[in-house]
Amino acid sequence: MKSNMKNYLRWPFCAIFFLVLQSNAQTRLPIIGMTTSYKNDSLLHAEGFVYIEETVTRILSPDIPEDTFRLRLQQIRKMRCKLENCNGFFPATMKLVGPAVNENQVLTYVDKVMQRAKITGIKTIVLGSGAARNIPDGINHDTVRLQFVDLCRKMAVIAARYDCTIAIENLNTTETNFVTTLAEANDIVNAVHHPYFKLTADIYHMLKEHETADNIEKAGKNLVHCHLAEREKRTPPGVAGDDFRPYMLALHHIGFTGKISLECRWDNMEKQGRPALEYLRNQIISSYK
Repeated sequence: MKSNMKNYLRWPFCAIFFLVLQSNAQTRLPIIGMTTSYKNDSLLHAEGFVYIEETVTRILSPDIPEDTFRLRLQQIRKMRCKLENCNGFFPATMKLVGPAVNENQVLTYVDKVMQRAKITGIKTIVLGSGAARNIPDGINHDTVRLQFVDLCRKMAVIAARYDCTIAIENLNTTETNFVTTLAEANDIVNAVHHPYFKLTADIYHMLKEHETADNIEKAGKNLVHCHLAEREKRTPPGVAGDDFRPYMLALHHIGFTGKISLECRWDNMEKQGRPALEYLRNQIISSYK
């Protein structure tokens, strides 16, 4: 009798516990961070940000001497904000498309960057690098695309060895002439077809190219990361009052709960940081209901 009573009481408790877990899962929201120097850690932590997105140039580049890298690594390990993402993958002088590509140089560079990413704890590197991927005049676009997909697949194989995902980013036509929409970037990801080669949705660039939020939904699980700023002057959220909710709603529809980095032009980060964070967070909350 006592055993039956215990079982009888246990079932309601389990049901309530399951509903609580389910409710928490349904209300999980994307995380908001900022693309900036790791040296701004204290400021951003005080403003409520939980992560910083750094650049390969500043912390992972093979051009950084080993003693300098180790010193920065010590500083990074003391940060209160997480540092798991980088952008600015390739220097402008290292070409990724066209006749000037030196594949061995590119792949050697990627391997060295990934070695340092593993040591630092970087899990995602955004592949923007507009100048590096710009198609030279007179080169056939379809030929370049095949070349680029093949190179990216080889890069992804290297990235897999270090458990670091490469996430290609859509840019706008003022920054490059190749992969200028999220739809095109998603096609590249599908063609590469590798678990360590995914997609960054840059909503600022989408706005510049008048690209609708539908392409976020079409990207689905390929999308692992986001960048965001206001359309006209790349200002922080709330300065011009841009409405990001259609894009946030699309992210909600694909179940995105990853990182959204504010990649903006700041007049005064100390004064603008918290209002920008709150403005975007409110739009996310209203879209994820």
